[in-house]
Amino acid sequence: MNEKRIPTFAKLPQHLAIIMDGNGRWAKLKGFSRSVGHENGTNTVKLVIEACARIGIPNLTLYAFSTENWKRPKLEVDLLMKLMIKSLRRELNTLVENDVKLAAIGNIDMLPKAAKKELLQVIEKTANNKRLTLTIALSYGSREEITQAVKKIAEKVKNNIISESDINDTIINEHLYTRSLPDVDLLIRTSGEHRISNFLLWQLAYAELYFTDVLWPDFNEENLYEALESFQKRERRFGKTSEQLK
Repeated sequence: MNEKRIPTFAKLPQHLAIIMDGNGRWAKLKGFSRSVGHENGTNTVKLVIEACARIGIPNLTLYAFSTENWKRPKLEVDLLMKLMIKSLRRELNTLVENDVKLAAIGNIDMLPKAAKKELLQVIEKTANNKRLTLTIALSYGSREEITQAVKKIAEKVKNNIISESDINDTIINEHLYTRSLPDVDLLIRTSGEHRISNFLLWQLAYAELYFTDVLWPDFNEENLYEALESFQKRERRFGKTSEQLK
């Protein structure tokens, strides 16, 4: 990791989530194919991972591919899967050197065999890393995640493993993909869109939202720091009044 100035923040999100948006529009504006946009987007991923590890954010979740993205043209989907394999192979050493643990959420059984194999191998090789947990949301949809959790809980009630009265926030959390992660503190979305797009709906309940017009391939450390500086200024009341917090 290159030595760089590390900004001082009074508070950092314990869980930062990012909707990485704008690869296609970035490519179109520059007269490139969408594939070039996706390729350049992977460079931003590396930059953001290293920056988060450097400043001490313990959990980073990136929205890489949604359940809805399977509806995109087959050529683009195939390209994205190949790019994922290439990126995992290329960045394994970076993850190890920076003590980054890779995890994945979503219906990864839908991934092509080669992509799933590469993903699981990198997850295994980084399993003992401690500095930062990098979670990639792949073939992920929050409504599907919540639906599956409800079905699992219902099955347990049916089989008398738990009772209906046992069901609470904790029980629901335990049946989500993100069961080992804290709730999201800060969500960043790039490219000027102001939507959550079926991403971590339960986990975003009290998250601070930050939207930027910067397209993902152009997103840099200074843009990240601007989002974190905005987070410093937010008063997070969690239903309480300002007076109660004082």
